[in-house]
Formats: sequence, C-alpha cells, structure tokens
Amino acid sequence: MYSELPAARIVRRLGDSPRQRGSLSGETCPDLFELSDGSFAVIGTDRTDELDAMLPADAARADYERIVVITRDTLLRAKRDIPDA
Repeated sequence: MYSELPAARIVRRLGDSPRQRGSLSGETCPDLFELSDGSFAVIGTDRTDELDAMLPADAARADYERIVVITRDTLLRAKRDIPDA
C-alpha cells in the first residue's frame, strides 16, 4: 500500500513559483516538486469526481490516488526543469 513507502523529501520546485506565475492571492497555486526518491509531487485541483469516469479503458486509479489538475502554464514553465531521463 502507498502509505507503507518510505518518506521522501522535497528536493526542489520545478518551474516558476506561483508568485512568479502571477498568483498574488495565494488562492491559485498549482505547483510541481521533485522528491528525494526521484518521483514528483503535484499541488493542483482535485477533480477526481469529475474526471474518473472519463479515464480511458486502459487507465486505472487506486482508491488512494486522486486525479489532480494543474494549469498548462504551470507545466510548461516546469518543462525546463524536468529531467530527460
């Protein structure tokens, strides 16, 4: 189960901070982080209820997983920091 995995730490942000992307209120702050175990953490809007039934037939989501949406701008600005391998 997911909760049994060893804890990872946030190593760095990928892309610009929410403030650099124009979020001055702190209310729209999608973000991407690289973790010490090589995986990535995403802060976004939970849209699981809305999108779950629309997943392609070859996609699956465990009960502990959520479908999280980030803005296109957030991902495009992070692209330069995402490793190729």
